[in-house]
Amino acid sequence: MKKALIALLLVALAPPAVAAAQVQPPFDEFFLDKALRIDLYQTGDAKDESVTVHQVYEESIWPESKSGLLPPFEYGRYGLKLYDAASNQLLFARGFDTMFAEYKTTSPALAGTARVFQRSVRVPLPKRPVLFVIEKRDKRHLLQPLFSQILDPADYHIIREKPASGDWIYEAQLAGGSHEKVDFVFIAEGYAAEDKDKFKADVDRMAAYLFTVEPYKGMKDRFNVRAVFRASAERGMDEPRQRAYRKTVLNASFNAFDLDRYMLIEEDHRMHEIAGQVPYDAIIVLVNSQRYGGGSIGLDYCVTTVDHPSSPQVFVHELGHSFAYLADEYYQSEVSYNDFYPKGVEPLEANITALLDPANVKWKDLLSPGIDVPTEYGKDRIEALQAERGAGREARAKDVEAAKKKGAPDKEIEGIEKRYKASDAALAAKIESVRREYTALNDKVGVFEGAGYASKGLYRSQVYCIMIGNPKNEFCRVCRRAIALMIDFYSR
Repeated sequence: MKKALIALLLVALAPPAVAAAQVQPPFDEFFLDKALRIDLYQTGDAKDESVTVHQVYEESIWPESKSGLLPPFEYGRYGLKLYDAASNQLLFARGFDTMFAEYKTTSPALAGTARVFQRSVRVPLPKRPVLFVIEKRDKRHLLQPLFSQILDPADYHIIREKPASGDWIYEAQLAGGSHEKVDFVFIAEGYAAEDKDKFKADVDRMAAYLFTVEPYKGMKDRFNVRAVFRASAERGMDEPRQRAYRKTVLNASFNAFDLDRYMLIEEDHRMHEIAGQVPYDAIIVLVNSQRYGGGSIGLDYCVTTVDHPSSPQVFVHELGHSFAYLADEYYQSEVSYNDFYPKGVEPLEANITALLDPANVKWKDLLSPGIDVPTEYGKDRIEALQAERGAGREARAKDVEAAKKKGAPDKEIEGIEKRYKASDAALAAKIESVRREYTALNDKVGVFEGAGYASKGLYRSQVYCIMIGNPKNEFCRVCRRAIALMIDFYSR
């Protein structure tokens, strides 16, 4: 048995391309049409991490495609694999991200502060014992072993409870069987018992908006949409900086990683337990609040508030992360990460690149004819003007404060404001003038510097996209393709 385990671990150490080259195993030979939900705890800091299995649950539903046991994507900062314990054959693989993967890039983690995070993963129920392997990517994005354990489907430690009762299930759209369709599940967070009708309306509104955006619009018939309602004791979510805490089902909270506008959920086990009452490929958590904001964990879930005017747009953006593993393309907003994308390493996500090989950019086939790589679009000039504008606003605030301290009359303060306002307007006009010089590029596919929280060294494919901000509320062509490929994967 020891030799067999060594052989299995050697297979687990093989590079990602080996798994990609494997023939898809026949589902019915190795699996039952059920699932195992494996609740994990991930512990550590920036240097060290460990994974432990908390509990394993049998679920009555395996909703994913039976022909997609080995995915075509190299997504996720972690990977899980199942190997047949008797033959060493790779039977199943998935990439995934975790909240810990984000935490370990933050300043507290770099300072050695360890934390514990939950993560649930799901695999089809094997007919025979399998080796369950978790791998993590190193700084070069190569998968390295992190954890392994034999899973025996006959093990009496596997919990076989009935699904939670008392939750209300809403079927918003049914287009076909779960194995052949993409299954989205919306989960209620911060809705009181009397808010069930509001939750239903919010689900309908968010889903309706999603299906106005390509490629979801043109592929609407590939989706089943369901929702699960479990009432919370209080409405809303936690807002730590405002000293506001609400008792809710999933304990959704803003100020994730000390960033006030970022909302995440640490009750990952409970979230998957609730979702598991219906078939699901992706989880969407709706939070009953008027505040702006949301968040996501790649290949796990997205969360958004529902009653801000921009909530539908936030939802579609965050779903891009969680469902299609798209990167943020913005680079000028505050984040809590340090070196989230290591220099000199090509990002895993489809929509940004480090441009390590300009002749073979990852979206080469989509490039507009004759476009320069990289593509000049006035970025440096715009950023210089933006910096000048920011400095002017800081100077205005200081001058106004100084005038007020010395008791200056209102007319003098108004004069200061007027002078700076005129200067600010002139700079804004210059910025727009530069942008107008490059308007011909707005619909072109190129290689535009500035993406993935970095002004330099990372590139996106178009000037505008939902993943950076787009007045047209459209994804760029690269993102549309990545989403469509994920839809194809789940609905093959």
